[in-house]
Amino acid sequence: MTDNEDPKKEKKSKGTSKEVCGYPLSIFFIIVNEFCERFSYYGMRAVLVLYFKYFFQWDDDMATSTYHIFVALCYLTPILGAIVADSWLGKFKTIIYLSIVYAIGQVALAVSAVHDITDGDRNGIPDNITFHIVLSMVGLFLIALGTGGIKPCVAAFGGDQFGDHQERQRRTFFSVFYLCINGGSLLSTIITPILRAQECGIYSKQKCYSLAFGVPAALMVVALVVFIIGSGMYYKAEPQGNIMLDVCKCIGFAIKNRFKHRSKQFPKRQHWMDWSEEKYDKLLIAQIKMVLKVLFLYIPLPMFWTLFDQKGSRWTLQATNMDGNFGLLVIQPDQMQTVNPILILTLVPIMESVIYPLIKKCGLNFTPLRRMTVGMIMAAIAFVCAALVQLQIDKTLPTFPSASQSQLKLLNMGSNPVTVKLPDNDPLVLPAAQASDQFFTFEAESVSILIGSMTKTIPLAKGRRQTLLIPSNISDINWLLTDDLTSKPQEGNNALRFVNGMNTTVNVSTPAADFGLIESLYYSNYSQIKNGKATFTLRSGSQSCEYSRDFGYGSSYTFLIPSTLVFGSNCQESITEAEDIKPNSVHMALQIPQYFFITAGEVMFSVTGLEFSYSQAPSNMKSVLQAGWLLTNAFGNFIVLIVAELAKIPKQWAEYILFASLLFAVCIIFSIMAYFYTYINPAEIEAQFKKKLDEDDDDKSQLQKEEVEMVKKDSIKSHKDDTAKQTKM
Repeated sequence: MTDNEDPKKEKKSKGTSKEVCGYPLSIFFIIVNEFCERFSYYGMRAVLVLYFKYFFQWDDDMATSTYHIFVALCYLTPILGAIVADSWLGKFKTIIYLSIVYAIGQVALAVSAVHDITDGDRNGIPDNITFHIVLSMVGLFLIALGTGGIKPCVAAFGGDQFGDHQERQRRTFFSVFYLCINGGSLLSTIITPILRAQECGIYSKQKCYSLAFGVPAALMVVALVVFIIGSGMYYKAEPQGNIMLDVCKCIGFAIKNRFKHRSKQFPKRQHWMDWSEEKYDKLLIAQIKMVLKVLFLYIPLPMFWTLFDQKGSRWTLQATNMDGNFGLLVIQPDQMQTVNPILILTLVPIMESVIYPLIKKCGLNFTPLRRMTVGMIMAAIAFVCAALVQLQIDKTLPTFPSASQSQLKLLNMGSNPVTVKLPDNDPLVLPAAQASDQFFTFEAESVSILIGSMTKTIPLAKGRRQTLLIPSNISDINWLLTDDLTSKPQEGNNALRFVNGMNTTVNVSTPAADFGLIESLYYSNYSQIKNGKATFTLRSGSQSCEYSRDFGYGSSYTFLIPSTLVFGSNCQESITEAEDIKPNSVHMALQIPQYFFITAGEVMFSVTGLEFSYSQAPSNMKSVLQAGWLLTNAFGNFIVLIVAELAKIPKQWAEYILFASLLFAVCIIFSIMAYFYTYINPAEIEAQFKKKLDEDDDDKSQLQKEEVEMVKKDSIKSHKDDTAKQTKM
């Protein structure tokens, strides 16, 4: 059979030369291709917002905005892919060409994450960050073009492989196909965050974003190769034209024609689409009217997607300030997204087999539009939960100085307690080798400190945190001021430093970091330590001792080596610590309720919405509704961009409440629209319309016959008259 032959006209109604268990062999290549492609897409997307935040050092708003621009593009390009496939290249060539573009984009993104490319001084920080940003943006654009372009083609291409007698096998194929989508999503959101958390590099070790993007890139190449291998087995339908273009042309003509005949001298028509009757078929116009009725209901829907897609951006950033230690399992912030596909696989069968039948037995008419309304309410509740979690997180976050403020902490390096008097504060007693419990905030550029009978003026730096090291001899001229962190350590790491209060040089090291030689009465730079137990080795000459401590996530500590330290096998009791930034104490498990509500909302809104749309549209217009549905998703992501960049709400919990309130308001509007919506049966309407057209055609034919009979009678009569005249003559 040739490529262009229709398998439905074949005697055996199959699109491949071989069958396995009643299924065309070609679909196995398509299923593997889809699994690898979804793994590639969702794996890359899982770590994307953290890549923007930590690799590019962008703030949360910039990272969120860029993420949602990318997601919006991914939902705009399917329309382009569908038009290209149906009108020009065909599904097979479209999948091949755009998969190549897709793979190139994934490789470009992976290369952009290799920090060693521009790290000339080998300190782990790229010297030319612009190169990495440009390369990654090019890669993301190609990915959006590729993943969006093939999205409407792969499932339809798989369906083309079956003949009319294989309806049961086709349904099974689509079930397995969508299972592969969720399976690829689930596995990738588990694996790629683990890869990201590793450290890699040629000259210096950093978080391995290149590996986290490289594995999805490799999977995309595998997807392309597998699809090409099955090339000889596919049934490849010729492009038949895209209905969306016809719909757009018909609507455009109706608007143009109505504008031309806008004066009152032209009679009004029942519907504005009727102005296209001069050029287009009445059946097409009737079908477009049905589609427009459904598309009108789509107007409020982008607000749902505005909230839903933030689980990959705002919620992931929220998780970076939380504790992911689940005992035997440590969850990365971007791994929390796995809760969504797990809950989808759980909730869909429960909803279909338990919840909906139970509601029906209770006598409630739970129509599709009512399900969608409840789904929107669920999403709004999810964001209320996120706001409550954010309030708990904010309680644990330190208050950093503003641009007009300075903050100061005191550390007594001596072996005797001292009493310190700060302006506008009560006298403070600092025990030996201890620090103050908090930072003191000042508006002035300098502060006078009274210790005993001695007053010291300390200059302060605006917008910064500092620690004042009070020496054992307070009459010493040189009092040191250290610069402290003004933000939480990135990626859940812990920032540590040591202060040497001894009269000798001390070397401090640990397998994860080397603090180097610390001079007497001086301090080390900050070093980043992962969560878990860390053991530090302190050496001075031939003497050494060890100090161990467990660390959580996102904390900062200053450790003081006191002047009274005695080296031995263990110096655990001698080292004193000052907690500069508290570790993350709000557990990631608190995010589970918001994931539950957003997923329940997705099941009730998204699944039901597609089902409703398909049931209310003519059979040849389903692709138009699919395009409209994807556009609502794209517009929803643009709304996030507008709020993140323009609103600039200082408190994250307030932004969550704003989104929840907006969705509640939209939900009320949608429920009113749904109340006045009348459900239709497109097939029945089309049948009635065709019957009416046939009757009109029959009437026209009958009229034409009658006209012919009249002409014949007139001709015969005329002939008889002529004959009579001739006879008389």
